[in-house]
Amino acid sequence: MTPTPVPALLSAALAAAERGWPVFPLRPGDKRPAGHPERNCPRVGRCEDGHRTPEQRATLEPRHIEQCWQTGPYNVGIATGPAGLLVVDLDIPKDATDTPPPEWGGVSDGLDVFAALCERAGQRLPTETFTVRTRRGGQHLYFNAPAGKQLRGSAGRLGWKVDTRAWGGYVVAAGSIVGGASYEIMHDAPAAPLPTWLSDLLTPPPAPAPVSVAVLQSRIGRADRYATAALNGEAAKVKAAATGAQNTTLYNAAYALGRLVAAGALTEREVTDTLTEVALAKGLAASRAAASIRDGIRRSSRNTAGDAA
Repeated sequence: MTPTPVPALLSAALAAAERGWPVFPLRPGDKRPAGHPERNCPRVGRCEDGHRTPEQRATLEPRHIEQCWQTGPYNVGIATGPAGLLVVDLDIPKDATDTPPPEWGGVSDGLDVFAALCERAGQRLPTETFTVRTRRGGQHLYFNAPAGKQLRGSAGRLGWKVDTRAWGGYVVAAGSIVGGASYEIMHDAPAAPLPTWLSDLLTPPPAPAPVSVAVLQSRIGRADRYATAALNGEAAKVKAAATGAQNTTLYNAAYALGRLVAAGALTEREVTDTLTEVALAKGLAASRAAASIRDGIRRSSRNTAGDAA
């Protein structure tokens, strides 16, 4: 008996999982995750205990993968964080009006920018790693993320047309088809370790150094006016944050304002409500914004407690 051929997209999903990269379904012919977004979560079924993100749904289990991809021609998403990957996305201009900013004058695309970054760092272009050509002709360079760091994705932080995908993100896997064009493997090799210089560029700055409550109170003077100005100032920083730096800026704002909460100049509710409003307006997911604000205030409170001990 002739064996039943494995559908191409199921084969692509299984191939990614065999490399140790958890996968989840994307909409057929699309880059967006299949299923419902968080804002429309019915809180039933798999989401009964809270919305399950694509990152949480991603799996390596062949049985689950086969069950999913045999029901439809889903494209394949790789959850880069759980996969232990950091993928550098080198894009190309969308059209003739998509031109580089002045600081990147003379370059043609993301690959040119990345090559320039390598040259500035005194390093060669790290091309000996698993590489996928995107459907528009860009490239995805796959790297193993460093142990002990939980890097998050970025958009434009490194330069024009250079994004990264890590925790909190995903990439479209080779074999997927979007708009009639496919994602194809350009260089089939193991993912190389992320270069140290690149890891350093993508590492968020440390949280602001703690200041004792006593010093803070002495600086406040007219507490109400100072606290209001500080709250507005930190909110303005979040509002002005560049794409890719929004979450880090939000966390640092919560950390800074947490000192004022500890000093009694602001309430935690005032800080949370103000920063949440700005974060949502910037397009951050509600759950991610809430976690960053909560963690920033809590860490600030722990440092405050240590100051007082």
